[in-house]
Amino acid sequence: MQVFYVPGISGINATLNKSESYHCIHVLRHTVSDCIHLIDGNGGLYKARIIEADPHACRVEIIESNPDYKSGLCKLHIAIAPPKQADRFEWFLEKAVEIGVNEITPVRCHRSERKDINNERMEKIMIASMKQAIVAIKPTLNPMLPFPEFIKSEDTANKEIFIAYCDETANKPLHKALVSGKDTIVLIGPEGDFTPEEIRLAHGAGYKPVLLANRRLRTETAALVSCVVFNVMNS
Repeated sequence: MQVFYVPGISGINATLNKSESYHCIHVLRHTVSDCIHLIDGNGGLYKARIIEADPHACRVEIIESNPDYKSGLCKLHIAIAPPKQADRFEWFLEKAVEIGVNEITPVRCHRSERKDINNERMEKIMIASMKQAIVAIKPTLNPMLPFPEFIKSEDTANKEIFIAYCDETANKPLHKALVSGKDTIVLIGPEGDFTPEEIRLAHGAGYKPVLLANRRLRTETAALVSCVVFNVMNS
C-alpha cells in the first residue's frame, strides 16, 4: 500500500502538496486512474483515484474513507531531553511514531547538551514514519521548553505521570506502575540524568518515579522503551 500525507481532507476531492505530488507522479510513476491511499494526520485513512497526474499538484477523488483508523482510547506524551547527537533523537522520533506516541515535548534540562532542535526537519521525519507505518494520527511535536517550565505548565489532570531516572532502589518498574486505559506522561532525562533539584520539582508536581530496565539505558532507548510498554499495556 502506497500512502501519502494530505492534511485537511474534506469532501470528495483532495490535492497532494508539491513534494507528495512529485513523489507520487514523478518518482513512483503513477498516472490517471491509479489508486493510492492517503492519511490526513487526524485519524483518517482514504483510498483515492488520481484524476489529474500533475507532479506539482496531483488531484485525486476520494472513493473510500475511514475517518477513525486505528485510533487509540488513551494517549502517551513523552517529554524528553534530546541527546547531544541529533541523529539519535531522529531515530527515536521515527520509531516512536511507528510504535505509537501522541505527543512529544523536548525539554531542556540542567545537564542537557542539546539546547534546541530543528522542528521542521523533525516534522518531516515523523510524517515519513507515519506513511511507512500507516499511522493516521500525526503526533504533536511541541517546541522545546525548559524543564521547570514544562513541569509548571503541563496539564496533568486525570493522567498517569511518571519520571524515569537512575535509582534502582526506589523506583517501581514502569510496566507495573502503568494503569491501562489512562492518558500517560513519561519524563525522560538527558545523558547525565536529572539533577536532584529537577527530581524534587517533578515529585512535588506529582510525578511518580519509575524504572525502565535493570540496566542503564541511553536517553532515546529509555524513551522508546516507554512507548513499547505503554502500547503493550494498552493493546
